[in-house]
Amino acid sequence: MFKTVKIEDAIGLFMAHDVTEIRKGEFKGRAFKKGHKIRPGDIGHFQRIGKRHVYTLDLDEGYLHENDAAMAMAQAFCGPGVSWHGEPKEGKLNMFAERDGLLKVDVDALTEINLLGDIMCASRHTNTLVNEGDIVAGTRAIPLALKTDVVLEAVGIARNHGGIAVVKPLRKARTGIVITGNEVFARLIEDQFELILRKKIDQIGSEIVGVTFLPDDPSIIANEIKKLVSIGADLILTTGGMSVDPDDVTRKGIQMTGAKTDCYGAPILPGAMFLIAYIDDVPILGVPACGLYHQITILDLILPRILAGEKIERIIRQKCHAHDFGTNLVYFFS
Repeated sequence: MFKTVKIEDAIGLFMAHDVTEIRKGEFKGRAFKKGHKIRPGDIGHFQRIGKRHVYTLDLDEGYLHENDAAMAMAQAFCGPGVSWHGEPKEGKLNMFAERDGLLKVDVDALTEINLLGDIMCASRHTNTLVNEGDIVAGTRAIPLALKTDVVLEAVGIARNHGGIAVVKPLRKARTGIVITGNEVFARLIEDQFELILRKKIDQIGSEIVGVTFLPDDPSIIANEIKKLVSIGADLILTTGGMSVDPDDVTRKGIQMTGAKTDCYGAPILPGAMFLIAYIDDVPILGVPACGLYHQITILDLILPRILAGEKIERIIRQKCHAHDFGTNLVYFFS
């Protein structure tokens, strides 16, 4: 399919591929693009960048040019909230967030596509917060020409999954904050949690409808949580009282509201004693004391998913062994 032509003999012919130019510390990009008609004045430029020959291309049936493949894949890989624009460069296209929100990547589909060969797609990590206009993924056809069947298979995988990359919008939560601890309630020490949580809620685009300071009394904690829900809070953050000390009763207070605890304890540091419970559809997030010390904790991972409409719960998977058909329980956040 490819014919190699000397630059001197290529005047009047059309480029079958992009030609990249690199000038150290100055420029890396396309010097000549696919479809460019080679002119006499181009010869010196080709020679300066070390090119003595160019390809002309006559595709066999069943093959696609890299740029055509990139456009077909990008179109299929973009789910809701993600789009591509512009023209391919060297068989590459980027995909962009159309809105602020939470990036969700179908990792299984992405892996399946990248195992096909001759094509690739790379993305930012799933569950990453992104802003409108951010690059969230990129795709490329690796050879200059590749089999149409490979591209169609990748497109089919992506379409069956509703795209590879999706950006979910975040709802604006009405947040109630419950700060527990006898030492804070009695003003023996100055509270530091309120400022930390206010900053996180503000940065994620939500609002605070109430902040309360309570002693380590489960009945008082339960009543205050129910009061915040009654005035319209649709997200509750509690702090402290998540550990195993006798005075750590916040978890019990949450239980006394009638909330269903879906998760207590998580395979994440810092934040192993994190709690997630629900009063109907109102999530209650129990933030352990590590949130006072570490700038980033499990709260920063879970909160965006909650606001994107996900129900975070513990899932039990059964794994059967051929030799004894035994059962292993594996716990993780969905």
